[in-house]
Amino acid sequence: MSDNQDAGVSIVPIGGLGEFGLNMMVYQYGDDIIVVDAGLMFPEADMPGVDLVFPDITYLRENRDKIKGIIITHAHEDHVGGLAFFLRQINVPIYGTELTLALAKGRLREYGALEIAQLNVIHPDDTVQLGCFHLEFIYVAHSIPDTVAVAIHTPVGIIVHASDFKFDQTPVDNRLTEVHKLAALGEKGVLLLISDSTNADRPGFTPSERSIYPDLNGVFQQTTGGLFLATFSSSLHRVQQFIDLAVEHHRLIAVSGRSMINNIRTASELGYLDVPHNILIDAREANRFAPHEVVVLSTGSQGEPRSGMALIAKDDHAFLHIEPGDTVLISARIIPGNELSVRHMINHLLRRGAHVLHERNANIHVSGHGAREDLKLMMNLVRPKFFIPAHGEYSNLVQHAELAEDVGISSDNITVAEDGDLISLTPDFCGVRGKVPAGRVLVDGKIDMGVENIVVHDRQQLAQDGMVIPIVVLNNNSGDVTAGPDMVSRGFVHMDESEDLMNEAKEIVIHAINHLSPGSKSETETVQEEIRVVLRRFFKKKTDRRPMVLPVVMRV
Repeated sequence: MSDNQDAGVSIVPIGGLGEFGLNMMVYQYGDDIIVVDAGLMFPEADMPGVDLVFPDITYLRENRDKIKGIIITHAHEDHVGGLAFFLRQINVPIYGTELTLALAKGRLREYGALEIAQLNVIHPDDTVQLGCFHLEFIYVAHSIPDTVAVAIHTPVGIIVHASDFKFDQTPVDNRLTEVHKLAALGEKGVLLLISDSTNADRPGFTPSERSIYPDLNGVFQQTTGGLFLATFSSSLHRVQQFIDLAVEHHRLIAVSGRSMINNIRTASELGYLDVPHNILIDAREANRFAPHEVVVLSTGSQGEPRSGMALIAKDDHAFLHIEPGDTVLISARIIPGNELSVRHMINHLLRRGAHVLHERNANIHVSGHGAREDLKLMMNLVRPKFFIPAHGEYSNLVQHAELAEDVGISSDNITVAEDGDLISLTPDFCGVRGKVPAGRVLVDGKIDMGVENIVVHDRQQLAQDGMVIPIVVLNNNSGDVTAGPDMVSRGFVHMDESEDLMNEAKEIVIHAINHLSPGSKSETETVQEEIRVVLRRFFKKKTDRRPMVLPVVMRV
């Protein structure tokens, strides 16, 4: 690599390239580092007992003295949800728009990080200097207000970090994407564009948020009984439409779910939501009114087990209940990985006699992310020399890269990267030149309670194959078996129905111990390991399963 390339800007995706969530991008020039976004991801089905997933920030901890600040582009959890986890290890100034930081405060307070947070509110017309990086901000339309893209002026050229966006011509809050700023940057000359790939597989333009209003209105008009609405608590443009419809149809709004209550309160206090006086009621008061006089607005669009809508669906909610003939509207995209939990929730709702509408059977949701034509428009406005697709699974990144070629960006100037890639950017080069530590930190309970991968593996094995506990008592002098072995099975086989299998397993254990040397018999750990090995081999042969074997050896 040439000296010129070595003197360039280093770009490191810590998270968000290869998955949905964990968005975090690092930009470094010399001894100056800035970080854009600090997202989290919710656990996948193969992560039993895990509550939250954060990006591994080992690289940033090793370079903490170089970090000048962190910029949060908007208040969705996949961009801001990991901020407390970050701050508890690296405390640097935080920059974000008014609503973004206001919503972030709640999560920071919950995890005891608000007191140390250095929060700096920025507006789209502001500029910020962090080390050698000069930042300007571009307002972009998204499903939550106050979202910005970031133009990063570096010693080697301009980088546009586009964040999440779409080109909504009739946004709910009447704030358009600042196309003129993007075009002006394109005129100056943009060296690199990093852009959201979420909907790189969807043709056309993403419809306006307002486009679903007539269909939502039709649901309100046709529903004479109870009406339950579920969406993301951060989808504030959707929430505003629900509020407007409730006013038009003379329904009070009972809000369920802590995050929904907090976000509506914060956004209305700051003027980002227009909430008429006395339209909101405590969800505990909903039963005081006739069903046609109230609409329930709840969290739980992804079927999260303890969310408001999931509890309502199973009739486990303390005071909100579905009656036959009620309508439930799930106004959100089903995030990949959540299909099963959403399907279970819908089945429970149907058992209660509800009429259920969702994105696959009604026009009641529209994405906040640009589709293929939006993505092309962003590239044509900015006209970058180099391009890196971000924010999505690998297939999304590849499809976005193909779009870049369609609009005329040379394939040699497109880099499809993954988490941990060390990308070098100079005026004449953009490509991967190494790797840095990257991955996932799994959290069980408190955010400082990490879960090692081996623990998750053990949980997966227990969930799939169960466990067997053989208990044997040995003579302390001779090492001979004096009692047992007894067998305890949990999640593997039913003891009463597998007596022959367990009796044979006992004989296997006795035979294994008897064939150990006197010296080995005296070492408890050696005996335990021998029992574990022979039983795992035996159970695999007999049942084609590998239960976890936890031998207990006692001596008398």
